[in-house]
Amino acid sequence: MNLTFDAKIIDNQIDCIIGSDVAVKAPVFCFSLMAAARAVSGCTLIRAVAGYAEMQLPDIAAGQTHSFRIAHADPGYRVANRAWLPLGGYLRLRDGRTQALPVLPQGVISGAPRAALAFDGLRLIPQPTTWAPAEGVLKATTFAGHSKALEHVAALSARCNLGPFLSAQGANLTLKHDPTIVPEGYILHIDSTGATLTASDPAGQFHGGITLLNLIVTYDGALPCGTITDAPRFGWRGQHLDCARHFFETGTLHRLLDLMALLKLNRFHWHFADDEAFRLQVDCAPALWQKTQFRGEGLPVPGVFGGGIHAGGSYTKADVAALLAHAKALHIEVLPEIEVPAHAYAINSAIMGLRDPGDNGSEVSVQGYPINVINPAVKATWDLLEPLMAEVASLFPIGILHLGCDELPPDAWGGSPLVTALKAREGLDTRDDVQGWMMEKLARSLVARGIRPAAWEEAAKGNNGGIGHNALLFSWTGQGPGVAAARAGYDVVMCPAQKVYFDLAHTDDPADWGARWAGFTPLEETVNWDPVPKGAEDIAPRVIGIQGTFWGEFTTQDWQVEAMLAPRILGLATKAWDVHDSVDGPKLRALAAAYGAVFDNIGWDWCK
Repeated sequence: MNLTFDAKIIDNQIDCIIGSDVAVKAPVFCFSLMAAARAVSGCTLIRAVAGYAEMQLPDIAAGQTHSFRIAHADPGYRVANRAWLPLGGYLRLRDGRTQALPVLPQGVISGAPRAALAFDGLRLIPQPTTWAPAEGVLKATTFAGHSKALEHVAALSARCNLGPFLSAQGANLTLKHDPTIVPEGYILHIDSTGATLTASDPAGQFHGGITLLNLIVTYDGALPCGTITDAPRFGWRGQHLDCARHFFETGTLHRLLDLMALLKLNRFHWHFADDEAFRLQVDCAPALWQKTQFRGEGLPVPGVFGGGIHAGGSYTKADVAALLAHAKALHIEVLPEIEVPAHAYAINSAIMGLRDPGDNGSEVSVQGYPINVINPAVKATWDLLEPLMAEVASLFPIGILHLGCDELPPDAWGGSPLVTALKAREGLDTRDDVQGWMMEKLARSLVARGIRPAAWEEAAKGNNGGIGHNALLFSWTGQGPGVAAARAGYDVVMCPAQKVYFDLAHTDDPADWGARWAGFTPLEETVNWDPVPKGAEDIAPRVIGIQGTFWGEFTTQDWQVEAMLAPRILGLATKAWDVHDSVDGPKLRALAAAYGAVFDNIGWDWCK
């Protein structure tokens, strides 16, 4: 059977056409959208789970096509671009067999490069604290120097196709130790005879080596002479990756860590649990990952977010160990995240008894999931979560566990008699109060094990003051919640969606690719903000860093993440490191042009 499939955006709806070379009796069109779908004409909706839908079609005669129209159930959803067309489409035939439909063109389609002025400063991202140029250049493509940190730079250079970094025949590189230099900082002096790198710790030496490696590429082996004195603005310079919506191969994770290291980013936020899957192979609850690692036809979680007939995978403890070893060599720490109390559709699908059997509520998540919240008034919830937290945290030396805690449905627990009793017993009034009580209890359990809790911004809610326990909070809907949390005594990582959510489209062009709920994010916007907002200078000591974020709702292949992150990750690196905030949008555009050679050598697709 040969099938054809096409879809187009028409008047904020989606026109589809399916054809077959043989007769097909009453097929069911299975697919996913960014959110819940409805039938408009030529089809009938027969099943929906969040953005996954099944549409009954009429018979399709041999050699003929059938046209039909669908739309998002919520009329407020604007079909912004090609990412909002059906993903993972297939037909289910009358005998139960399935047949995949041709895949529509996906991913960013880079247009002609935008005009960029030549950058008249040091062609380096992030920009250093100070750069004192001198006359002349150092002709060098390799350096003769030796330390464990430089060996890691050399290994990174080789993996990234940037050539050898260390060589006995290379330019002289003298290493010095100065205990007065701040952690991660370094001083790099370059003259026509070689370079001198001074640092107080291996991380500083590594970052100095990374600077040399970048300059070799951006100056094509003719490094400008001068002195760099450098240190980061923030200790937390992060990048998040959603591996729950799309299972990224371990090799892709390692490549992302390499790119992060080249830009002096040092925290990888690993999001492997969500409504769609729990992908870490834990011993305390094997059903959790065994039943959710794959989604698709006939599985507890259907083909949401482009899952199609069958998609997914899970990460073994050996995968974790290998990732941690790779990260350690790059001076990157890995933050694991589990996801409670909402975004738990997969958990509820795998583990029975996490909800009140008497619950007659009808909460629906913003993504359209029913029953995606676990119940804190049920003993089984704590029987699962406390061992799970302990096991996951034990695998990661960072000493922090991110508990999730975002997007609780408005009607969560509204029909649960057990939660009603919990409210009366604990003096709780609202669903936010219940969530705050639950998060505080989870955090208390972590702290007793020597683990620091972390969560999204919503964890500060509740009449008990929220999660407490020195939790680290991530401000994502904007910076306002982060300001409020900092003033309430929390340390904060700023990751405002409007600036550093790299799943958002680069432009508002319908031919572009990506989400749009928080607008679109051109390269310039990634530096058009201040992690410590004007008027909130009092919170500066509580803002420990910033982080980029990538959600995988419309990602079906690993390569699709590349042009979404690059070159915008350059802006993230700039804001995280540059003490002087010295790069504006036009300068970043110019620097991105210079960094095209870095991306090209790595083989990392980037949006030009």
